[in-house]
Amino acid sequence: MRIGLYPGTFDPVTLGHLDIIERASALVDRLVIGVAINRDKGPMFSLEERVAMIEAECGALTEKTGMAIQVHPFENLLIDCARDVGASLIIRGLRAVADFEYEFQMVGMNRRLDDTIETVFLMAEAEHQAIASKLVKEIARLGGDVSGFVTPPVREALISKVRR
Repeated sequence: MRIGLYPGTFDPVTLGHLDIIERASALVDRLVIGVAINRDKGPMFSLEERVAMIEAECGALTEKTGMAIQVHPFENLLIDCARDVGASLIIRGLRAVADFEYEFQMVGMNRRLDDTIETVFLMAEAEHQAIASKLVKEIARLGGDVSGFVTPPVREALISKVRR
């Protein structure tokens, strides 16, 4: 069984993330979404909120594709998370050249830590390439319309969070 791990902070989950999740699910027998706790980034949403959002969004995707997608919070090294869930493949989404430079370094380090786990890059679809969670949160904070970047439930969660 080929198990893939798609890790990220998902603060919040965007249409770009969902695009990668859907496309990654076609490449593996089981897909695990690794939700990084990542306290250094100071997430807007708690870990529990991010996990709930992804589970809700992936539920709809499971109905569409038939693949059950597992959500797995983690705070350890990415390579250790991959081992924990039995993944032989780490899936990373790329938007731009700047993403590649960082990801290239990560692949090198992860290969040194465990050369049995491969990393596969998926380019976001053209209409999603500019979407970044950081920018979506900023647009929401400043009262802009984020409906082109996230699903309606995530949009509502963003608006509610910003109003607090």
